[in-house]
Amino acid sequence: MCLETTLSRLGWESFFEQTFAPQRAAGFTPARVAEEHRDRYLVHSADDERTAEITGKLRYTAASRADLPVVGDWVALQPSDHTHGFIHAVLPRRSLLRRKAAGVLTEPQLLAANVDVLLLVTDADKDFNVRRLERYLTLAREGDARPVIVLNKADLNPAVGDLVRETTAAFAGVPVLPVSAKEGEGVDDLYTWIGEGTTAALIGSSGVGKSTIINRLLGEERLKTSGIRTGDGRGRHTTTSRQLLMLPRGGVVIDTPGMREVQLWADEESLDAAFGDVEGLSMNCRFADCRHEQEPGCAIRAALEDGSLDRHRFDGYRKLRREVRFLERQQSVRARLEEQARWKRLSRVGRENAERKMGGR
Repeated sequence: MCLETTLSRLGWESFFEQTFAPQRAAGFTPARVAEEHRDRYLVHSADDERTAEITGKLRYTAASRADLPVVGDWVALQPSDHTHGFIHAVLPRRSLLRRKAAGVLTEPQLLAANVDVLLLVTDADKDFNVRRLERYLTLAREGDARPVIVLNKADLNPAVGDLVRETTAAFAGVPVLPVSAKEGEGVDDLYTWIGEGTTAALIGSSGVGKSTIINRLLGEERLKTSGIRTGDGRGRHTTTSRQLLMLPRGGVVIDTPGMREVQLWADEESLDAAFGDVEGLSMNCRFADCRHEQEPGCAIRAALEDGSLDRHRFDGYRKLRREVRFLERQQSVRARLEEQARWKRLSRVGRENAERKMGGR
């Protein structure tokens, strides 16, 4: 298999080829990050896979964690032998999935890079949650990935047809696919969105069947899966790290650990894209700064009253908007503190240089 064909199967395209030109001239090889293990990576190149580590220069010049490789990234690789190599640079990304890091830190947790399609996997039976899907959808919009909702375990819900119609109505324009990964039903429909050169990632709560879906796509039991817990009927969490896998029918897929809580790392534009129906209604309000409370001529309130806008959906939208605005304030405060710290360091260096000059007279 020629280099171009192999790289294209990994998702290589003209965008990356153009940005890689200086690296190729320097003698480096393009490779894609398949797994990350602390300070070591597993990368796929045109003809093999190997472990790699980032150079000291790349680590030193990285302004933040976002400048270092994540699963799905294309990197400039310098092989050192048949099994190892060094990563000199991370190529510009076409997309980046991220959420707010857990805890009090105001920084993003990177999930995967260069994802074309994000499969939002949820349980069609006991664990279906519209509010959680809204968060996943906002994450997809912020990360420039096309969202597709996958209702897994469809065989366990006799009313799955009604659920598909309700979900389609709630998320206009987003494909909704009922699937039973355990029985193999509907899995082939996923290939409508996953093809040669396409990168898909799966996101969803622990136990919704992401690993089982990927095993079906792979045609073999490569990823570990577990049975149903007897206490609550939910699947057990099995995936503990992100990994990129090549599919036999073309394309690659990235598995991610289950996440029940998704704290958004997004802006209001991404939120509006996820709630296009709400944003569209708000454009018809009499006042541009309408708060949708007591203002006359509020299109949102009118839609709530006549039932054309679901109250729970609007409440979820307002909750996420408060969360996004709070995040933006936190980022502003952090940026100001970092700028103050930077000037303090520069002032200290300036004083020390001045003192040395005075001492040398």
